[in-house]
Amino acid sequence: MIPESALLLLFVAASLLAVIANRLRLPYTVALVLGGLLLGSLRLFQTPVLTHDLVFSIFLPGLIFESAYHLSASTLWRDRLAIFGLAVPGVFLSMIVTAYVFLAVYPYLPHLAGMNLSLGVALVFGAAVAATDPISVVSIFRQLGAPARLTFLIESESLLNDGTAIVFFTLFLGIALGKGVSLPALGLEFVTMVGGGALLGLVIGWLSSEVIKRVNDGMVEITITILAAYGSFLLATQLDFSGVIATVVAGLLCGNYAAQRGMSASVRMAVNTFWEYLGFVLNSLIFLLVGLTIHLQDLLKIWALVLAAYLAVTVARAVVVYGMGAILRPTRARIPLNWNFILLWGGIRGALSMVLALSLPMDFPSRDLLINLVFGVVLLTILVQGLSISPLGRLFGVLAGKSDNENFERNRLRLALAEHDLNELKTLEQQALRDPKVLQLLQRQFSQERAQIQETLAQEEVDNDWIRQRDYVRLYRRLLLQRKQKILDARQEGLLNEAGAEELLADVDAQLLELESAPTKAFQRASEDAQDLPLKE
Repeated sequence: MIPESALLLLFVAASLLAVIANRLRLPYTVALVLGGLLLGSLRLFQTPVLTHDLVFSIFLPGLIFESAYHLSASTLWRDRLAIFGLAVPGVFLSMIVTAYVFLAVYPYLPHLAGMNLSLGVALVFGAAVAATDPISVVSIFRQLGAPARLTFLIESESLLNDGTAIVFFTLFLGIALGKGVSLPALGLEFVTMVGGGALLGLVIGWLSSEVIKRVNDGMVEITITILAAYGSFLLATQLDFSGVIATVVAGLLCGNYAAQRGMSASVRMAVNTFWEYLGFVLNSLIFLLVGLTIHLQDLLKIWALVLAAYLAVTVARAVVVYGMGAILRPTRARIPLNWNFILLWGGIRGALSMVLALSLPMDFPSRDLLINLVFGVVLLTILVQGLSISPLGRLFGVLAGKSDNENFERNRLRLALAEHDLNELKTLEQQALRDPKVLQLLQRQFSQERAQIQETLAQEEVDNDWIRQRDYVRLYRRLLLQRKQKILDARQEGLLNEAGAEELLADVDAQLLELESAPTKAFQRASEDAQDLPLKE
């Protein structure tokens, strides 16, 4: 465990790095890793390191539950082909490609001649670096207005592929240690671990949701979600099921069922705030620990092999992303072409890969070498891809970076609020239940505020097409979601049979996917179609 004094110093370091990252406009996670590298080299205090027990007991359950709790189950199901394709068969293919590309490249490195790495060791390496952890990427996307579907794809894929990677890592580790496993047995074991974890998470999530529905105490309900997060992970691990999958399912149920059906608005806000803060704390500490655990001098000794490993991982990710994009192109779940590279480059590796490497048995062949290779890949993905994802996103037309337009939208909302307040004051004046002088004072105050905002808006230079596109996408999405709810209500009331409802829902889902995948194209097509139509006065 982390000593109390070290934990306090880590919080201080994380806070200072957050300020520095904000000033330098660096991704927060990149700043944390760099800060950890610096602290580790200076040896100012006894720095803790990542361990398997620390991550699996403290960090992983909380981080996974927090992400799953805030995911929309309906959106996850609507985009299931792309998400599950990337997270399950995509991860397996990534492991295989990584292993074979690495085995093909490393013999040509001059100072490593004579080194012999087996296929089993290469597969273990591929499994260790298969899971993505794009926390910094998602935060950048949200700041710069990336398409909502792209952000959701990266976040949900990362959440699910953790479980896939851990399961296959365990299975490949047995193969590398000489455990005879046939392909059918491998498939059966995978299904058992994942299916058992999903079923256990379903039971714990449902039980937690039912308890939450029957209490009305914010502190108790927060405690129940904590028990669901850590209890599902711990129990699944004890039963040799996937703890990650169990926690994902429990988090989805608590966030989509318990929060909507069993929590009051104030309690729901308190629970959301708690998990958002806990996610921030855990992410801050774990990325700082990543930097503290990596030793640059060890990586520099094998820099050529680290580059070869990074190349293998990148090629494997490219094969998966572009291959899945090609498979989905004829379907409703197609991924826009300019998203493919961003999905590839957003596949940053993190603490999970390092912990899986550290969990290797002491007698595992080339254990120290494999650990350094995984550490090197994690460091390169965080620094190289984390620092370049923003400019590359703009280059590919995925990230807008319209800070001036964001200011315009904030001021426009402030204007709407001022108008609402003035209308409310007029209503109160007609009721004649308030002091007229006080009402006049407030009217003068809000009128001045409205005039100042109008002046600010008039002076701002904004991209009107971008503003209109944002309004179009938001309003169209709102109407489609309302249409979807009406279809669900009609099915529940018996006004529509199951087949008809599924057909209409599939059409609405297809429109939502198209809108979120290519908002610019949808807006342009709607504008062109409406050119010959007279606007309603």
